[in-house]
Amino acid sequence: MTLTELLPAVQDLPAADKLTLFHVLAEQLDSGEDISPLVPGHVYHIATPYDMVGVGEALMDALKENK
Repeated sequence: MTLTELLPAVQDLPAADKLTLFHVLAEQLDSGEDISPLVPGHVYHIATPYDMVGVGEALMDALKENK
């Protein structure tokens, strides 16, 4: 069955069944073939402005300069 044939049937599903389908597919991807360069179980640190004093003010200043 192709994706084009499957989509109309999926669109007719109730929301709860769509969510269940989503979980099933996500689990299959998680345990299936490698789909990304990320290593399973590895912690990746992402830089964010959380808990960084002055970042909001610096961002506002940058936005004002670009106006």
